[in-house]
Amino acid sequence: QVQLVESGGGLVQPGDSLRLSCAASVRTLSNYDISWFRQTLGKEREFVAAMRRRGGYEYYTDSVKGRFTISRDNAKSTAYLEMNALKPEDAAVYYCAAGTGVILSNIRNAAAYAYWGQGTQVTVSS
Repeated sequence: QVQLVESGGGLVQPGDSLRLSCAASVRTLSNYDISWFRQTLGKEREFVAAMRRRGGYEYYTDSVKGRFTISRDNAKSTAYLEMNALKPEDAAVYYCAAGTGVILSNIRNAAAYAYWGQGTQVTVSS
């Protein structure tokens, strides 16, 4: 069983930056594909970014390309989502997720990930 704990959310103004962290309760985070999703009230969970366990390949939803960066520190068993130039439409609860054996065609599919954190709120408002 993998436990994930997100942190780093908060209230920021448009144009600001935040770095979300996802601490995993595993010794070998490198064995897992990692992703970030977000969700707003009344909407489905939306894919934001993912990083493959092998090769470190990164994937992003179009709306965050060039602004968000996913990364991981396997030695610390922690994943990150660096968010720059935040917009009001980025406001959501952000979740990290982990999975093994996630095939490429499902990298953006929430159902492909077995482990989820509790979420951290990001509010972007002036």
